[in-house]
Order: sequence, then structure tokens, then C-alpha cells
Amino acid sequence: MTQFDEQASQGLFEKNLITENQFQEIKEYRSLNIFSLNVELKLLLSISVLMFTSGIGILIYDNIDSIGHIALLAILFVLICGCFYYCFKKSKGFQKTETTTESHFLEYIVLTANVLTCIFIGYLQVQYEVFGTHYGLATLVPTIVSFFCAYYFDNKSVLTIAVTGLAAYVGLSVTPQDIFKSNNNFYASQSLSYSAIMLGVLLILWTVYSFRINLKTHFALIYLTFALHIISIASISNMVSEDIIWLLFSLILAGSSVYFYKISHQLKAISLYIFMIVYAYIGINIFIFRIFEHIDFGDIWVLFIMILPVYFIGSIVLFIKLIKNFNKEIAE
Repeated sequence: MTQFDEQASQGLFEKNLITENQFQEIKEYRSLNIFSLNVELKLLLSISVLMFTSGIGILIYDNIDSIGHIALLAILFVLICGCFYYCFKKSKGFQKTETTTESHFLEYIVLTANVLTCIFIGYLQVQYEVFGTHYGLATLVPTIVSFFCAYYFDNKSVLTIAVTGLAAYVGLSVTPQDIFKSNNNFYASQSLSYSAIMLGVLLILWTVYSFRINLKTHFALIYLTFALHIISIASISNMVSEDIIWLLFSLILAGSSVYFYKISHQLKAISLYIFMIVYAYIGINIFIFRIFEHIDFGDIWVLFIMILPVYFIGSIVLFIKLIKNFNKEIAE
């Protein structure tokens, strides 16, 4: 990495993009061998938030009989009020563009306040059924709170909670293990698949609208990532169904892949590009096998088996080549 940095600096100097004094200052700075702990500290802070909120949940579970519901709710409420008081005091207020703050802990206090709010509302619903049988409201209310906090405090972590809550409100609750089970929700209900695709499309449309009005455009990657996964998983899950409707979902996956191929280049988002390739590859293979179901291989099945290793090796080589080309394109 050091050699690469030196070559990069030398290249900038040779192209007259930096002066000789700047070049020498860069060399002197790098000779100090100073490195940043920013990522490590943020990771530790995230873990601390997770452990704190998990501890609150364990405290409630273990002492629910001895402490009492009202006391636990009161403790949660005081913690939430304290966190939000600090957040509003240190925040610069709502701004349409990306904001920075002098407080390094504000982002994590906002996250803590939001998670505690979700716990508080969930506790109220489970214990006292404040929303009655309208269980969707118990999901929608913390989702609205999360969206407000995400936009007001400019917090991406809270935004992921908000979008997850929105998906749960729609009825989507799929773990990675469920995707490979034949009894997951997407297989059981096509209407849920349509809802998932509509949610993905709405997330895309909101992203487009946000760019038009210049509203938190740095949130685009989060929305598009959710949209990509939701649309692709819903489409792939229905491509293996026995109904002829699998052709429709094949077209949806194809259209989704084309869109995310273009938008990944526009945003220079390699994560979108990689997942788009993976989902498209899975979809292409499913489509091919669905077509082969109606073909009688007869005597050529041995040749087909011999070709398979070449096909998979070629797929790996093509994948690596696509990633390299993408990195070259976004570097230009």
C-alpha cells in the first residue's frame, strides 16, 4: 500500500497536478507512519450501541416480574428522553443536504434513541396492546419515527431501520435461510411478491425524486440497495414456481438488472454492481434450466455434463473481468 501511495503521489507530481512543495509535504507526512483508527472506533461504538440495547432487552426479560412493567417502561422512557435531548441539543437541525456535526457521538446516540424507541413501542403493544389488533401500527409508528430521525439527524444507520420497518409493515420478513426454503412467504403468496416488487419500485422512485429536489441524495445507495435485494429476491423466488407466471418475473428481474447496471455506473457503487451481477447470474441459470425442462437431451446428456465445468469456470472468469472493467470505468 505504501509503494502504491508513493507511485500515486509521484504520478500527480509528474502531471503537474501538485507542486513540488506539496509533493514533499506528502512524503514527509507519510514518513510519520500515522494511521487512522476512525473505522475501528466506529466499529467499537456500533458494538457498544448493540450491546447496550441488547442489555436493555435482557434486563426487561429477566426482571419483568420483579421490577414491573410500569417501572421498566418508565426507565425506557427516561433513557429515550435523555438521548433525544442530547441529540436535539447537539444537532444542527434539518438540512436538505448531507450534514456534518462536531459531536462524534451524536450518530450513535441517535441510533440508541431510535432502537430504544422501537423497544418501547413494541413493549407497549405486547404488554398493553395500545394499538389493539392493529398490529401493523406497532410497526408503522416506529418506522415513521425512524424516518424522521434519519432525515432530521442525517443518520444512515437509522434509515436502514426505517426501511426495514417499512418492509415489515408491507409484510416482508425474510431471513437468508428462508430464501432457500420451499415454504417461505414469497413461495406461499404471490400477492406478497407483488407487494415486494411495488415496494422496491417505490424506493427507486423516491430516490429519483430525491435527486430532483436535492433531498439527502447521499441516502440513495441505501434505498437502491434495499430495492435491488427486494425486487431480485422476489423475482428469483417466483421464477422457480410451477405457474407460467415465472416468465413475468423473469422479465422483471431482467429489467431490474438493466436498471441497476446503469445506476451502479452513475453512482459508481460497486456494491450495487456486484449484487446485480449475482442476482442476474442466478436468474439466467434458472431461466436456462426452465427452458431445458422442455428439451429432451437423450444421448447428449453426457456432453452437457462435460460442458458444465467449462461453463462455471467461464462464469468466474467473466465475473472477475466485469469487476475489473467496472473499477477502471469509475476510476476515470
